[in-house]
Amino acid sequence: MSGIRRRYEWEAVHREFKIAAVKQVAQGGHPASEVAARLGISIHSLYAWTKRYGVPEAERKAIDAQSDEMRRLKAELKRVTEERDILTKAAVYFAQTSG
Repeated sequence: MSGIRRRYEWEAVHREFKIAAVKQVAQGGHPASEVAARLGISIHSLYAWTKRYGVPEAERKAIDAQSDEMRRLKAELKRVTEERDILTKAAVYFAQTSG
């Protein structure tokens, strides 16, 4: 249980670090290359964080919820497709053995 708690705490700290870096670029007016060099991260990471955390929190939560729903639906589609394929093969097998 403590491992889960530590991981959650680390993720929260990491998220706050990312948001602070984005704020330096968006609100502080500092060049992205300068912020990335000062923080020791790649500029590509900073741009990705800006894309993710540069939007208001409510909008970001809506996007995250949509992404989670899309991921869940894709997994369900994969499972249902596999079930369909198995049932199709079973139907062919039983049609051949009974006929």
